[in-house]
Amino acid sequence: MARPKQLRIVVAAFGDAGHAFPAIALARELHRRGNEVLIETWEEWEAAVKAEGLPFQAAQEYMVFPPPGPDTPQGQTVAHAARALAELMEGFEPDLVVSDILTLAPTLAAEVAGVRHATLIPHVYPVQAPGQPIYSLGFWPARSAVGRRMWSASMPLIDNGLRQGRDEMNVTRARLGLPPVERFHGGISETLALVGTYPQLEYPRKWPVGTHVTGPLFFELAADPVEVPEGPDPLVVVAPSTAQDRECDLVRAALAGLADEPVRVLATINRREPTEPIEVPANAVLTDWLPYSQVMPQADLVISHGGHGTVVRALHSGAPVLCCPAGGDMGENGARVSWSGAGLSLPRRLVSPRGIRLATRRTLGDPAYRERAREIAAWSAANDGAVRASELVELRGWDSNPQPFG
Repeated sequence: MARPKQLRIVVAAFGDAGHAFPAIALARELHRRGNEVLIETWEEWEAAVKAEGLPFQAAQEYMVFPPPGPDTPQGQTVAHAARALAELMEGFEPDLVVSDILTLAPTLAAEVAGVRHATLIPHVYPVQAPGQPIYSLGFWPARSAVGRRMWSASMPLIDNGLRQGRDEMNVTRARLGLPPVERFHGGISETLALVGTYPQLEYPRKWPVGTHVTGPLFFELAADPVEVPEGPDPLVVVAPSTAQDRECDLVRAALAGLADEPVRVLATINRREPTEPIEVPANAVLTDWLPYSQVMPQADLVISHGGHGTVVRALHSGAPVLCCPAGGDMGENGARVSWSGAGLSLPRRLVSPRGIRLATRRTLGDPAYRERAREIAAWSAANDGAVRASELVELRGWDSNPQPFG
């Protein structure tokens, strides 16, 4: 298919690494394909964005969790940010805006400016389907008709919260001169939503038209190589969340629990300085930072809190995952990993040296986990998420009749 033209695209993202990095990966690929791309995200990622040769615009930072009310100062900031972005768009004149699911201001600004937009969802799809578990609770799909009816019965409760969110968003829309919306999840584009995860982590469902599971979009910061413990024993990589566990409790529990096991352990503190020193056993190396592209391909098991970026990096390398959820959507990710057969999820009450030791023995001792992780890795090697997402973005940008497409 001949390229009709070069596109001008704004890619906007929430500032947490799990959201900013997939957006940078998308922008980098769009730029590589000959499009002119501007990234708008938090100021801390300016150097990383510019290192990719991409122009950068600092985003106005505002609270996302818990969602601020529209009449609070934080809630009104969304409208202010949208107005500021609308002015930016008048100068850049984009053909399309791709906005992270947590950044409502760019979506509204695109609508104010009359610019078509798409949504990037850098994790599993967060919308509950009829008969399926409530997102974020960390449950598997029901195995029986009775279970599916029970989950369906929960939907009115979820709808009450979604209704409140829609009504509050409509207050913000009114401030910007936009008409109200009736549907829920109004921040997700109806014409193009990119779900940056593995299809193997998605529960079976009827997908909305215009929603596509692309595969993960990978980006990492430049980092020096790290020392990997030598020897023939399996390598266990402990990669905790960059946003949780300031005192490195997961690292402490893993190092203590695996100290006498026939494994090599490589762990990181993610450039933190815990108040109490961490005891490092003879079979382990503790480092300040882990370059995932170096260490994940060598791992026989990855232990993490279950952040989506870490989970999909491990599976991309064919390493099973032991999730120890700490908060947010980590319980959901852990459930998806265990449901897929590519690892286990350890409840918080069992995250202890003994719990991690027993779960590690089980995961390493059963080759089925490794085989399933390698199946996902093979799919990942054949399906580049950033390339697929870029193809869909270009189709959306070129489309002269932008209706939802399947």
